Order: sequence, then C-alpha cells, then structure tokens
Amino acid sequence: MTNKLLQTIFFSSALFFSTTICYGQDHWGDVSRDKQEAIAVDTISKGKYTLVFINKSASFDDGVKNRLIDVFFINYPKEAKLYNKKTRREVTFVIDPAYQGVAAAAHGIIRFNPEWFKKNPNDIDVVTHEVMHLVQAYPNDSGPGWITEGIADYVRFTLGVDNEGAHWKLPDFDEKQSYENAYRVTARFFYWIELHVKKGLLKKLDNAMRTKTYTDDFWKKNTGKSVDELWSAYARNPNIG
Repeated sequence: MTNKLLQTIFFSSALFFSTTICYGQDHWGDVSRDKQEAIAVDTISKGKYTLVFINKSASFDDGVKNRLIDVFFINYPKEAKLYNKKTRREVTFVIDPAYQGVAAAAHGIIRFNPEWFKKNPNDIDVVTHEVMHLVQAYPNDSGPGWITEGIADYVRFTLGVDNEGAHWKLPDFDEKQSYENAYRVTARFFYWIELHVKKGLLKKLDNAMRTKTYTDDFWKKNTGKSVDELWSAYARNPNIG
C-alpha cells in the first residue's frame, strides 16, 4: 500500500487492507462480481506474464490505464527476476470505486482507487510498490510489517519508472525517525545499508521473510551489527548521495 494509508494489517501472501476497506477476505480473491460490474475487461499477455485489467470506473482515464499497464510489464518481470522467480504468472488489476484506500494487493489481485489517480495521475509507480507485495508473498508471522513495507518502497525507489513525475522521493533523515516507521523512512535506511554496509542484503532479507526464517539475529549474522546498531550508524552519517 502507499504511504497515504494510515494503517495496514498483514494476513497472508502479502495481503494488505486499509482500515477503511469494505471488502472481506473472501471477496478480495473472487473477481467474478468485479467482472460483472466492469465497464471493460482486458487481458494482456507479454512473455510469460499476463495482466487482467478490470475497470469499474466509467471516468477512468485511458492514458493512466495504459501507463499502469506499461509499469506492470516493465517492473513485475524485473522484480520477479530479482526477488522471486516463482511468483505468480497472472495478475489482476481492479479499478474499483468502492475501494477507499489508494491501492492494495492480495491473492494476485491489486485494487486501485480511481479517485486517487484523478488527483495524482502521475503516481503510476503505485504499481511498482503493489506488485512487489505479490512477489514478496510472505506467509503469516514471517516478520515485522515495517520490513515488508520498507522493502516494497525500497523497490519503488530503485526500480520506479517515474517517481519524479509523481513527486515521490525518499525523505531526508530526521532524528525523530525510526527504522520501524516503515515505507519510505525504512526504505531509505535499507538503501543506505545497500550502499554503505552490505550490497545484496535486501535480497537476503526478502528471502528470509518469504521462507519464514527471519529472526532478530538476521542483522548480526549478515552485517556483524544488530539493527539498532545499524540504525545508530545510519543516524550518524545518513548520506545516500
């Protein structure tokens, strides 16, 4: 989910809901009703991946639609190659006026709020963040939620197609921050680790979460420092330029 959502709850297989969502877990994975209510349903295949695009909003901009599709086929294969080659081959996008968050992913389905894109038509890398949740596919009790969202925003930062156009960037460091803030704050910390501590650690972290082998000792085993010690070092010199 994007940073505009106030709270997320982790269920399974990268299942995220905003606190305002009106769907139950069962309906989320069943798009048959969405297809019945759709203005249009398109199925696009490129290479080994397929995107089913269900549009339930008559006023949804075709230009935004095409850009969201483009981002999927640019970045989903990249994310799969980098982090999880066994990720699902078919993904469904639902442009859903009933969804009151910004975007959320579960069960191979991503729901988008069309009102968000009316106000933020260039925020196409919401796709980059959300499809990473499908690639993550972390099981229940795999690890802290701040890691899940921090990795997704780290991937948006490193692979984003047009973060600049969306005025989306990593925040400057602030002493009031914590690595547990998640999203962009944690993503910046992760990027700093990749630059200054150990390149490739995020791939190991992602794999540990997906295989349910993550423990608090992960950081010490892989860097020689605890996560708190790493954060202290980051706070002393947070430069990522």
